[in-house]
Formats: sequence, structure tokens, C-alpha cells
Amino acid sequence: MSDSQTILLSAGGTGGHLYPAEALAAELLSRGYTVAIITDKRGHAFKSLGDRVNIYTVRAATLRPGIAAKIRAVIDMGLGVLSALRLVHKLKPALVVGFGGYPSFPGVLASQMLGKPTILHEQNAVLGKANVLLAPRARKIALSLSGTRGLKAAQEKKAVVTGNPVRAPIMAVRDVAYQPPAARFKILITGGSQAASVFADVVPEALKNLPEQIKSQLYVMHQCRENDIAATAKKYADMGIEAETASFFSDMAERLAGCQLFIGRSGASTVAELAVAGRPAIFVPYPGHQDMQQKHNADIIAHAGGAWVFLQPDFTPAALAEKIRAFAEEPALLSQAAAAAATCGQTGATAKLADLAAQEAAAP
Repeated sequence: MSDSQTILLSAGGTGGHLYPAEALAAELLSRGYTVAIITDKRGHAFKSLGDRVNIYTVRAATLRPGIAAKIRAVIDMGLGVLSALRLVHKLKPALVVGFGGYPSFPGVLASQMLGKPTILHEQNAVLGKANVLLAPRARKIALSLSGTRGLKAAQEKKAVVTGNPVRAPIMAVRDVAYQPPAARFKILITGGSQAASVFADVVPEALKNLPEQIKSQLYVMHQCRENDIAATAKKYADMGIEAETASFFSDMAERLAGCQLFIGRSGASTVAELAVAGRPAIFVPYPGHQDMQQKHNADIIAHAGGAWVFLQPDFTPAALAEKIRAFAEEPALLSQAAAAAATCGQTGATAKLADLAAQEAAAP
């Protein structure tokens, strides 16, 4: 058993990797552990933890197309691993937990090189590339979903289904009863970590095709790319639809609690949060992943009756308008979907992952 009570979390990149780490950090702190986080330049996402954790930034990069981009990424990753080696040697953690994505790679690889026990957490229904590389030397692989694809036979033996941790403010939305559309029909739209322009293109055009009676009910909260905000706001204003447009909503839990329909990408954390909150969704999986991981994520809730999935080529103004018209005319469809989504919510995921971390941190 290690004498150290420090658990190091390695997470960076998008919210899908950062939010589960944030949830686990808060749980471990409540259990008396010292928590440190190794991250990339987007580590400011952990600000909710305040000064209760030490946050360290190292260089990392995602492998992108093109020889020059790949060379830069390898150099950045190598420098990140060197920094992480020094950091892990200094902190001497009892355990390191990595949350996937290339920004987590330096911290986990450095820990494995120094012989520290590591746990990998996989949010998606398909094992991500960074976790594939790190899995052979990981002590445990914590899965959000049973049947996760991409595990080799030897790795399946050390896989444990914990679920995908969800932040406490989002978890609290589960206690807010879903209210179907009546006088108001609130729609929340996000485009994932890159605020995809497809939503700014399709959603206003879809709403334009609705009867005036339905348009007068709508209240739209639309997270856009910075350069789409003005044009998207004008489209809503020209239609007489009350709307908020912004590049980021800091009060996402409050907006999720009040919304009656979510429209957006189906990253693992987004899907987990919608399920825990019990809110109906239209998911448009990101089409750029060869393994279609976001479609697999969305299909789990859709098959339970809690969401509708549109592949991006099928996500047209006419198709979306037809769906929203149906929901406005028969709100019970959304109430039924909200209840179905809630059945998929993994309410104990944070505690299960913390239990696993505590077990491995104490192991010889």
C-alpha cells in the first residue's frame, strides 16, 4: 500500500474529458484525498475546484492531418512527457487516473514509465485512440458503458463499468421535474466543443418554416461559434423569435433544467448529462470520427426512447421543422422521452469511479 494520499488526474482538451475529471476530483476531495491535476492549456475548466487542487499544465497536442502538423504534435507531446516525468517524480502520487484524449497522454505515459499504477477512464462507446495506446500498461480501465468497443481480450479482463461521472450542478437537475411545452417552448442548442456551424445554419431555417402560433411560443438558447453569433441572432430577431445567442453559457445546469428540448452533438459527457438530467434531445453526431463514436453514444438513449438521432446529412430544416411541429402539437411525446432518458442516467458513476480509485491507490 502506498503511503501517499495524492491522486493525480490527467485530463485536458474538450469538456467531454474535463467534466468527468472535475466530478471525480470533487468526490475524492470530499473523501480526504489530496488531488492534483495535470492538464493542457484548457485547464481553466477546473476553476470550480478553486484552490483545493493544484493544477499543472504541460504541452500536448492532437494528431492532425499533414506531415508538418504531425511533426509539431510529436514534438509537443514529447516535451509534455518530459515535463510530466518531472512532475510525477515530484508528487509521488499513489495513483494516476487518465481521462482519454491526447492531452491526457503525457501525464499517464509518464506515470506508467515511472511505475505508478494508472486507471484509464473511457467516456465513449468506442475506446479512444489515446486510451488504446495506454491500455496495455493500465491497471484498470473504467468504462462508461458496457460493451465498449475497441478493447482487446486481455484488456477486457481489467475493464470495470463505472459509468460516466457528471458534475454536481447537472446531477441536481434530475430533481427538477420536467415540464412539457405549454405557453413557452424552450429549446437549448449547443454545438459541442467546436460549436458546429451546422446548427446555426439549420435551426433558424427550420423554425422559419413553423406556423406563427408555434413560433410565438419559442424561446431559443443557442450556443454558437463566435463568428456566427450576430448573424444567428439577426435570423431569430427577423422571425420575431425570442432568443439568446452566445459562444458559451456558464449557467448550463440552470438552462438544462428549464429547457424542454435539447439539440446538439452527442459527445459522451453531453449524452451522460442529458440522461442524468432526464431531458429529451435531438442528437446530431459529429460526422468526422471514423469510428462514429458519437452515434454509438446517442443510439443508447435513442433506443430507450429518450432521444432522436439525425445523421448530419439528414439534419435538414424541413426534417427538423417537422419534428418540432410534432412536439408542439403533442407535448406528451417530449414528456415520454424525458422519462425514458432519465432511465439511462448513471447517477452513481462518480462514486463508483472514486471507489475504484481508492481501491487501486491502496493496493500493493
